[in-house]
Amino acid sequence: MTTRDDAAPPKRDPWDLPDVSGLVIGVLGGTGDQGRGLAYRLARAGQQVIIGSRSAERATAAAEELGNGVRGADNASCAAQADVVIVAVPWDGHARTLSSLTAELAGKLVVDCVNPLGFDKRGAYPIVPEEGSAAQQAAALLPESRVTAAFHHLSAVLLQDPSIERIDTDVMVLGESRDDCAVVQAVAQLIPGMRGVFAGRLRNAHQVEALVANLISVNRRYKAHAGIRLTDI
Repeated sequence: MTTRDDAAPPKRDPWDLPDVSGLVIGVLGGTGDQGRGLAYRLARAGQQVIIGSRSAERATAAAEELGNGVRGADNASCAAQADVVIVAVPWDGHARTLSSLTAELAGKLVVDCVNPLGFDKRGAYPIVPEEGSAAQQAAALLPESRVTAAFHHLSAVLLQDPSIERIDTDVMVLGESRDDCAVVQAVAQLIPGMRGVFAGRLRNAHQVEALVANLISVNRRYKAHAGIRLTDI
């Protein structure tokens, strides 16, 4: 006989996401196109946002241009002051940047959106890091942080265009903790038109990062800013 205590707990609604409105979001690489775009959209949605750069002066100047209450700081201060830290630095500076911020990022929820790509005459192609993906490299470099992966497939052009109200796309979120992924999903859904979708553990991040090479080819061929929309969910 099954008692109430023995019964399985009710399944959690996958769209029941936490309230993240009080979180401070830092964007490392916030002066680059992708970082600036994410910072702008999240601040426009009412979130507290800090953008980080190797130069505090450069970050402050970029923050003033973005408006919406965005603040600028050097990377270490940005990481230390934020609750959630989005990593949007160039791939060639990924390891160096994170290695220098292990103390500031300890205990923080880190969202890696870096795409390891190479380019030649035939176009973009994915690079496979020794760890398997940029997100796995981040996890290896930041053992005291909670590393997730998300925001790979967003057009920096659309993110930065103030005339665009909605960006209809899905954000695939990967990580080892469902609770951490739910926070990142909720952050994604602050931006009108976006959905945050759980997409597996970090070991599956490579193919998500690599898909950006395909999107670049699509966008060049069709002169578009295509993203990803998942069906039947």
